[in-house]
Amino acid sequence: MADLPLQLQLINGEDVEALDGERFDVLDPSTGERIADVPRAKAADVDLAVAAARDAFETWRRVTPADRGRLLVAAAQHVRERSAELALIGALDTGLPLTSIERDVEATARYLEFYGGLADKIGGDVVPLGPEFLDYTEREPWGVCAVIVPYNSPFQVLARSMAPALAAGNTVVGKSAEQAPLGPLYLARALREAGIPRGVVNVITGLGTESGAALTAHADVDRITFTGSEATGRLVMEAATRNLTPVTLELGGKSPQIVFADADLELAAKTVAASLVWSAGQVCSAGTRLLVERSVRDGVVAAVVAEMSATKLGAAVDSPGMGPLISEQQRTSVLAAIDAASSDGARLLTGGSELPETGSGGFFVSPTVFDQVDPSSDLAQEEIFGPVLAVMDFETEEEALELANGTRFGLIAGLWTRDLAKAHRVARELRCGQVYVNTFGAGTGIELPFGGFKNSGIGREKGIAGYLEYSQIKNICVKVGTE
Repeated sequence: MADLPLQLQLINGEDVEALDGERFDVLDPSTGERIADVPRAKAADVDLAVAAARDAFETWRRVTPADRGRLLVAAAQHVRERSAELALIGALDTGLPLTSIERDVEATARYLEFYGGLADKIGGDVVPLGPEFLDYTEREPWGVCAVIVPYNSPFQVLARSMAPALAAGNTVVGKSAEQAPLGPLYLARALREAGIPRGVVNVITGLGTESGAALTAHADVDRITFTGSEATGRLVMEAATRNLTPVTLELGGKSPQIVFADADLELAAKTVAASLVWSAGQVCSAGTRLLVERSVRDGVVAAVVAEMSATKLGAAVDSPGMGPLISEQQRTSVLAAIDAASSDGARLLTGGSELPETGSGGFFVSPTVFDQVDPSSDLAQEEIFGPVLAVMDFETEEEALELANGTRFGLIAGLWTRDLAKAHRVARELRCGQVYVNTFGAGTGIELPFGGFKNSGIGREKGIAGYLEYSQIKNICVKVGTE
């Protein structure tokens, strides 16, 4: 494919180059070929973006909530009008199948609509202190919000943080992932075209160790939202402590799919496979552990293996069942984890280190299933970020819970049973931020609070809870009595 048009950052409403003129290449994961290059921003570029957001904040915070909401709703409509172009860019940029990216773009529009609708509906409270005082609270924006996004869902992950931040009266500096930087740039331009004022949304590109590190350590950033790996999340939190900057962190996961014998086993098997392969396992909420009741274990595992084995791989723009991993580095990491699992004694049922023939030269790994996985092994404990499923079995509810809760992560869980009482019992005891019963959201659901327990993160995105993260409470107490 020919190179895309010249890519520039969006700072203060203008398309700008990095100050030192440096750029880096963007590859199509489906082919391994270069499709563009983007500015390699550094600390000086971050300073410009933060300054633009700070200047815009003083005006944007005074726009009435209703007018902020109208702008976001109008932006949602514009995103839908640009959906075909945005989806194609996203597929080229990330390697996610085009049909998945189309859903990603629609989710982006829904975030803008949802939070645009909330902008004039979330307020403060009156605190009853008696006749001598009038005491009330107001919700105020933080100021400049840094939003650092991963490569796996370039539009909606930015939108789920940016939209509530803007609705609450903040301004945003977004940092796109170096592996897939194009989607956030295209989205920011779409918002500019839709009428979002200059400086309110800024998007920079660059390496995490350069522009990302400068943004999280910036003294004039009032709030940080980071979505990505546990290891990088620790670095973000360390940087934030220097300025006592509050953070929301959505980090890793090792999410279990718990299948009891009384479940709809056919539906469970199809969902377990589908929820893993649509992203090639490259989402924090992917259900990468299958915990199945021993009495139905063989049939469920066979059905999941059949679904995984039948998955068609191919270039993202062709809407295959599964696309590539994001990079050669990520493929190497996943293949190393697969080799280590085999060495640890896990039984390979399908997939593995043999690379699939796709004819495109991209960064592909076949959907992989391991059985007889040691619960203490790396395969059962570590986030691989690839299409690799670890199968374990259990006999009792207590054993299922011990396995499900037996990692340092706690993002989401899938629970499969027709017994409603059992569903409630088990869901209550799962140590994670979301539980799906007889379905698996894999991180979707604009209205549903999303975030992790334990090492899976801090704070919540999505829903009303996500909006509240982007404002802080001020209490005002007025003496009105005469004595």
